Amino acid sequence: MGSSKQPRRYSILSIAPTSFFYDYGCHVRILEETLALQNLGHRVTICTYHSGNDVDGLDIVRTPPIPWRKGVEVGSSRHKIGFDALLALTVFKQAIRLRPDVIHGHLHEGALIGVAVGRLLGIPVVFDFQGSMTAEMVDHHFLNPDGPFYGLWRRVEHFVDHRPDAIIASSNSAVPLLTNDFACSPDRVYVVPDVAKLDLFHPRWQNGNGYDPQELLALRRRLGIPAGRKVVVYLGLLAEYQGTGLLLQAAAQVRRQQPDTHFLIMGFPNIEGYFQQARALGLEGYINFPGRIAYGQTPQYLALGDVAVSPKVSATEGAGKLLTYMAMGLPVVAFNTSVAREYLGDCGVYAPPGDVDAFASALCALLQDEGWREALGRGLRRRAEEEFSWQRLGQRIVDIYDKVRGGE
Repeated sequence: MGSSKQPRRYSILSIAPTSFFYDYGCHVRILEETLALQNLGHRVTICTYHSGNDVDGLDIVRTPPIPWRKGVEVGSSRHKIGFDALLALTVFKQAIRLRPDVIHGHLHEGALIGVAVGRLLGIPVVFDFQGSMTAEMVDHHFLNPDGPFYGLWRRVEHFVDHRPDAIIASSNSAVPLLTNDFACSPDRVYVVPDVAKLDLFHPRWQNGNGYDPQELLALRRRLGIPAGRKVVVYLGLLAEYQGTGLLLQAAAQVRRQQPDTHFLIMGFPNIEGYFQQARALGLEGYINFPGRIAYGQTPQYLALGDVAVSPKVSATEGAGKLLTYMAMGLPVVAFNTSVAREYLGDCGVYAPPGDVDAFASALCALLQDEGWREALGRGLRRRAEEEFSWQRLGQRIVDIYDKVRGGE
């Protein structure tokens, strides 16, 4: 009799060059990928910076601290050079100890560290690409695209992109960036979209959703949201490259046209600066900045929303918050980028990138039509269930591991 071969259980060393875990963007992707792999029986060890929050059930190894830099690192910073040096040492020690089957490097720094360690120890390396490194540096005003160092950093990015055994892209729109702009072989590039956390995020209108109406009402009162107002929600980092300033400008237009609208802008950093900007735009009393919301509490806050927004204009980065909105069954207004189209499909409401007037008009139209909002929200939840489940995510990554391991 023949016997079926049991699937291999991999030991994976994951490199997260950031203050993992914090409640935004790439951190959520790292978390969901890790959970998906663990659910399939694989062992994942995450090496990350000294700061950040531990997560129950995750094996997290942190670097030693740098005495003069104890806070959370967000985006580009010259201090990350020191953090990454310590991270490389930590990864090397863990690779010696664990002898993992695969090194999984997140972001370009993680890929570069992974390649250095992997080549020394003969371990294949997978690069989790979440956007162009130089484009992010420009977005963070860390690099001048017209300055003398831009070309150098592009060459560094090209070098890193060509060294791993495989590259995982978080969206289809990233593939031409890698294959055309950086001349990566299409045979090494695989698309693994972000996932919607369907077991945590539920629509308010779904039966048995777990939301207590009285608790939602109490939360609304604590936030000072007046009765009778429709609520527009945003969840993510507060920064210009995320479109926060554009969102506030659009909100000011919406407030003038529909004064029964309230904006709940959740995230960090730069809270005080954006509050002052909102005040100058006449939004005081029509907007809240509750700051960082713990990941497990975000469903309650998002359940207050009637519409969600994504004002991000970057053409290279992912937009995982869209999947959270989709899981919540919230209709979404977004700028018309290839990433937003890939996630939202025909169920999104779009404005030309950077066009504040069009964004405000789209938001007003959606706020005025309850039936349209419900239809779009249900369509997005259905799309999340069918296209962006963790089962697909985990098995897709394991298939890539199989290939870089030589077809095991």
